[in-house]
Amino acid sequence: QVQLVESGGGLVQPGGSLRLSCEASGSFFRIYAMAWYRQAPGTQRELVAFIGSDGSTRYVDSVKGRSTISRDNAKNMVYLQINSLKPEDTAVYYCNADIATVTSAMSYWGQGTQVTVSS
Repeated sequence: QVQLVESGGGLVQPGGSLRLSCEASGSFFRIYAMAWYRQAPGTQRELVAFIGSDGSTRYVDSVKGRSTISRDNAKNMVYLQINSLKPEDTAVYYCNADIATVTSAMSYWGQGTQVTVSS
């Protein structure tokens, strides 16, 4: 069974920084694209940042220039660094990955980690 587990969320003051981590574990043989999504109360889940298996990246406009997504394929991990945090970054952040097992290839989600930006 494949699992994604996020960590690194918490309460941060405006202007601060945060690094989220997500580790994939279980029985699989390849991870394709990985991404971070977020969902604030009363809103739809939105894509924050994406990293392909080739290392290509893209970001939602609201975090572009102050966010970096990276991955460590040897450790099956993906990271999201967000700087200059704003109150509007407050949300539950979810890790997502397209993972191939022996029987299938599908998209997996973590349980989410809360990020609150407030003074």
